[in-house]
Amino acid sequence: MEADAFNPAELSAADVFAQLATELHDSDGVEQTVDAVVEFALRALSCNYAGVVFLARGGRPEIAAVTDPAVATVYGHQIDGGDGPLMESLRDGVIVHVRDAKLDTRWPRWSELVSGLGIHSVLHLPLVVGDRTGGVLSVYSTTPAAFTEDDEAVAHILARHAAVALSTAREEESLAQAVDARKLIGQAMGILMERFDLDEDRAFEVLKRYSQDGNIKLREVAQQLVDTRKLPRR
Repeated sequence: MEADAFNPAELSAADVFAQLATELHDSDGVEQTVDAVVEFALRALSCNYAGVVFLARGGRPEIAAVTDPAVATVYGHQIDGGDGPLMESLRDGVIVHVRDAKLDTRWPRWSELVSGLGIHSVLHLPLVVGDRTGGVLSVYSTTPAAFTEDDEAVAHILARHAAVALSTAREEESLAQAVDARKLIGQAMGILMERFDLDEDRAFEVLKRYSQDGNIKLREVAQQLVDTRKLPRR
């Protein structure tokens, strides 16, 4: 459906989220799914910008999608400083609603930056699956007090749909990467077995030893061997 053909005001809530479910289902992979989420947020809510942050391995926030460079700037400020409404939403798994950044006194440096970019209303919604927060959906408006209770309710449901879709897409991507890694390691083991007359167990031990000694991921050792037919220098 074209963006200009979508008008949430003319549809029931059920129609709106049926459309969202269709768009998320049709998305292929994490990147397309997260792009669909932020684009839908722009159309379904009274906002000017939107973005999504994931929690990467190790718990560090990672910017997944933004609809404007200003959002990346605001995200980066909070991630680097470890403070702000985004970090509170990620840490505590709660909705954080800032009605006017210019008047908000909780995060002075953040407020100065955001209001300087012409942003006033901010809404951060945790992406929760089960009991784990995997990220945050953020929406921004250049108008003070832009988000009503109805907007917050719609955004909350959007975040629930997005959390499940993004979690599924990330799991599928991780599984595909794991399958690819196993195939690559198998190829590398085959090279070692043929060249040095090793069995499978011994070939795997050689790869693992080079990985440990060189502090290199096993997949990268295998990739180098497949590409160059040589093991990394130890």
